[in-house]
Amino acid sequence: MSDQQLISSCLDGEVEAFKEMVDRYKTRAMALALNMLGNREDAEDACQETFIRVYFNLNKFDLQSSFRNWFYTILSNRCLDVLRKRRRFFSFFKKMKAEYSNKSSVQSSLSSESQPLGKNILQGLSPKERVVLCLWASEGYSSVEIGRVMKCSPSTARVLLYKARKKIKYKLEKEHVSLSNG
Repeated sequence: MSDQQLISSCLDGEVEAFKEMVDRYKTRAMALALNMLGNREDAEDACQETFIRVYFNLNKFDLQSSFRNWFYTILSNRCLDVLRKRRRFFSFFKKMKAEYSNKSSVQSSLSSESQPLGKNILQGLSPKERVVLCLWASEGYSSVEIGRVMKCSPSTARVLLYKARKKIKYKLEKEHVSLSNG
């Protein structure tokens, strides 16, 4: 059954059709969210909220458009929202750290929480670079398709992808040199 047929069935009130849609997209959605957010709990929340938004906004979806692009646009925007909230949260703690003299306990909690990925290869990429890289590598999206999801031009998508790949290449080369010298 195609995505458009599933959407029509969902709009007709068939709960099983939406369940099938969730089953079809949940694994890839989780992979994208996990790569963007870096921890399972936030990724699960973002995926769940995305499916809820999709369900309540299916009547606004244009059946002539790509459901997959629409879905990933909603998911990537939700993940970017989570990252913005996380950034504000850590910014608040940095201000607190400056105001209070108990620097060691606040600093240790910040350093352990602000780097959830550890030495993960995606660390150091901007959120947009993560989205572009994940859509390109995991979903096989072209720069035109990535541009549609990210609401940018294909050339901007190519630049973001180039920067992400360049950063990863540099990191891999650096790790290789340190491992071979170690």
